[in-house]
Amino acid sequence: MNSIDALYLITGFAIMAFAVLTLTDRDHPRRLGTSAFWMIFGISLAFGQWLPDVAVGLAMLALALLAATGQLGFGNYGQLSDEARQARRKRLGSRLFIPALVIPVGTFLYTLTTGQSALVGLGVATVLAFAVALLLRESPATGMQEGRRLADAIGWAAILPQFLAALGLLFDQAGVGQTIAGLVSSVVPDTSLIACVIAYCVGMAVFTMLMGNGFAAFAVITSGIGYPLVIALHGGNPAIVGVLGMLSGYCGTLMTPMAANFNIVPAALLELDDRYHIIRAQILPALVMLAANISLMLLLAF
Repeated sequence: MNSIDALYLITGFAIMAFAVLTLTDRDHPRRLGTSAFWMIFGISLAFGQWLPDVAVGLAMLALALLAATGQLGFGNYGQLSDEARQARRKRLGSRLFIPALVIPVGTFLYTLTTGQSALVGLGVATVLAFAVALLLRESPATGMQEGRRLADAIGWAAILPQFLAALGLLFDQAGVGQTIAGLVSSVVPDTSLIACVIAYCVGMAVFTMLMGNGFAAFAVITSGIGYPLVIALHGGNPAIVGVLGMLSGYCGTLMTPMAANFNIVPAALLELDDRYHIIRAQILPALVMLAANISLMLLLAF
């Protein structure tokens, strides 16, 4: 197996371990549904490349059904009392931050020295951080329970990036980009450079808001608007158009709950009362950045 396959295998087994812990948690009000959700997800990650396509598709439908019917919940994670946590904090001191720092530093060094993707480096660094935590006399069970707690806090949003990436590929293969190009051409005067640039940048932002994924939107909107109208027709610099177009998509990321890993998951982990507070705080900066992207593209790309 290559490194990315091994990473998915390790991740899958960790999630399946969360499922087993949930199943044995008698205090969990929805332990059967939550356990089934994480077990199916873990199996799809660990063994998806060897399973028939139909089996993986049915597994995804099962995940969606469990999430839609409210089968996920929170249980008992064996968390320490405040007094015990304070005692542990005093014992560890500044060493408490070592495992957390190992992850970004390890990811950077691994990617720099091996030339492999940052995703693989993140996986390696995470395993190393877990080992460092064990050296600090932490229990492996504590790490697994905390991982389970975080997984339950994230909930169904954990599977959203995979769903959206697959949806973006499906849209591209179905020719959605060409359809969008036809619609835009019928509304936007293609002889106007400003109109085409605005249509491209705003289209990237809006489609990213619908898809929740700027990469998925880039394939569709760039093939439908960016290349034929902005680059081919008006002679825009492909590098500048592509970079600012993608950044326009990221503006949409800031304004949508579909980008769950950016906007919904942090709200859940921070235990905010308003799950959309992060999005509301980001709308104005996102609109300002979108306007700046349109201006920069007009100034630099032509």
